[in-house]
Amino acid sequence: MKFTHRNSPMVMRGLVKSWPVVQEARASVHSAVNYLSSFYSGHKVVAWEGPQSTKGRVFYSDDFRALNCNPVSRRLDSVLAQLVTLAKLKDAPLLYVATASIEKCLPDFSVENRLTFGVDNPAASIWLGNRTRISAHYDVPENIACNVVGRRRFILFPPEQLENLYIGPVDFTPAGQAISLVDFHNPDPIKFPNFIKAAKSALVVDLEPGDALYIPSMWWHHVEGLDACNVLVNYWWNDIDVHVPPSDALLHGLMAIRQLPEEKRIIWKRLFDYYLFSSDQTFSHIPESTRGVLGANDGEQIKKLCQFLSKRLDVKN
Repeated sequence: MKFTHRNSPMVMRGLVKSWPVVQEARASVHSAVNYLSSFYSGHKVVAWEGPQSTKGRVFYSDDFRALNCNPVSRRLDSVLAQLVTLAKLKDAPLLYVATASIEKCLPDFSVENRLTFGVDNPAASIWLGNRTRISAHYDVPENIACNVVGRRRFILFPPEQLENLYIGPVDFTPAGQAISLVDFHNPDPIKFPNFIKAAKSALVVDLEPGDALYIPSMWWHHVEGLDACNVLVNYWWNDIDVHVPPSDALLHGLMAIRQLPEEKRIIWKRLFDYYLFSSDQTFSHIPESTRGVLGANDGEQIKKLCQFLSKRLDVKN
């Protein structure tokens, strides 16, 4: 398979149906769990655990001072075994493992369960849990999500629906990315009146074992495990080398620019448009040898700039 970038999600039915883990899942959840555990290296993972009252939703506490579940360092094989046990309960507590590295946890898994799509060294991760709900969020990398055990539902929104998704804090999040505060099972039309606009543009995709979904960079996606045991394998990559996460620049801007008077913010917006967002700005009027970060951002140049910014931030603190 040779993957070509797209600007919209794409469902790929049966893409990994031949994977042994999918075949084991079709036999039984217990068979799939035993198969995965056979590859386990002993590397511990972070498992999110929460009471029945969460109803599977990984979210904030009522006062937003904490999360409604707790991260616990655990062996992956014990989490898998517990999922089988919890599957027998009608109202099970929340149990969820996000983005655990396959290379570290299941180093030989990819020998038998391999997906090649023309991308060099994508980051491969495994996600597993019971009937969990992960609020809508975006990821910077491109993403191919391969569903291997249980059923999963994705609800996707294009980037332009940002304002209608009511995004929460950017510096205190369940898993690193800001999330929508809307409960998709029970959206509050009074508190979140514009969510109805986002809902009209939503794409709803249900994945069976063996199905896969391509999620473009920056598309918002809400993910729900529909069965008592769910396992997903995903591949992340960037079309170009990203030396510094763009979200870091956003946080820096929030500290440095957001509090300025409006007339100064307008000036800084013009500067950002000029240096970052203009499609025809080549800086050809500057000799190439002296363009610095305005030229090609190679690794050495980025390293020097990061060191410079680090010193500046240390001085301010």
